[in-house]
Amino acid sequence: MNMQSYKKSWLVAGLLAMPLFFSAAVADHHGSKEASSDVKLTIEEWEVPYEGPRSRDPWVGGEDLIWFVGQRTHYVGQLIPSTGEFNKFDLDDGAGPHTVISDHRGAWYAGNRAAHIGLVDPESGDITKFTPPGDGPRDVHTMDWDSHGNIWFTEQGGNRIGYFDTAAESFTMYEVTTPRARPYGIVVHNDEPWVVMLGTNQIATVRDGELIEIDLPREETRTRRLAVADNGHVWFGDYAGGYIGRFDPVTAEVSEWQLPAGADSRPYAVAMDAEQRFWVVETGVQPNRFVGFDTETETWTSLFDVPSGGGTVRHMVYDAESNSIWFGTDENTIGQASIE
Repeated sequence: MNMQSYKKSWLVAGLLAMPLFFSAAVADHHGSKEASSDVKLTIEEWEVPYEGPRSRDPWVGGEDLIWFVGQRTHYVGQLIPSTGEFNKFDLDDGAGPHTVISDHRGAWYAGNRAAHIGLVDPESGDITKFTPPGDGPRDVHTMDWDSHGNIWFTEQGGNRIGYFDTAAESFTMYEVTTPRARPYGIVVHNDEPWVVMLGTNQIATVRDGELIEIDLPREETRTRRLAVADNGHVWFGDYAGGYIGRFDPVTAEVSEWQLPAGADSRPYAVAMDAEQRFWVVETGVQPNRFVGFDTETETWTSLFDVPSGGGTVRHMVYDAESNSIWFGTDENTIGQASIE
């Protein structure tokens, strides 16, 4: 197994100056590190008993509760890991849910094909819908919480980033100025949203009510998911080129390392664990496989195959309580990758 790393670095215009667009810069260098052999994953999968194939985007809803969605057959599901029991809340035909997140009020899902955010009451099964303003697609894609119980989200076709005040039931929308940028993955760190764009070589954030679009140095970069380390560095996977990348919001430096499968890796789902390892699923190889990158030592872990093959692992979340990563697959399974 060739575990050489290929690292590039560029310095782009400083974030503190807050220009609307950042330009690529000058330096680049190479480096390689050996694999770190002391990290292991134990992967377990549960076959979803409902029609699939795309069970996806699990969310840890409690000590023994995993929420997920059925994108193709329009439902919000529950898995009780200790017993393997599943439950299902049917949505309207055509809802096309992409993501689910939960709190004490219930499960909030992204009604991607039906222009809404929905709230499922797990006691009654009742569903309340909230529709973003505007006349465009309003295809709510990925969501995350801020510390006040409000939701940041992306609209891929709508080319917008949104904020939903769940108490006031009001929306604030931010139009992306780059045409067809396709805002995709989103995470919130210290109440600041970070977004990757699938349609262009950009990431973005909203600060002090202003949308800031940041050009990544390589024009061919296309990102799907991201995570933020404890030190505030933004980590992303370049689906088109087979890299992982790091953006430093203080210095605005961008660094990249090529994944083990190189240009064929197609990095999709990502997560950051408590030890600041950036986990990525390479979906361009079959079976899909997990690999972690230690962001402090800049070393790779070994590779870990998804037992079902995965098809495509599109989104995953890290659970600190169990020190594990929960993921969904196109093989209609929900999986847990326990870190040892």
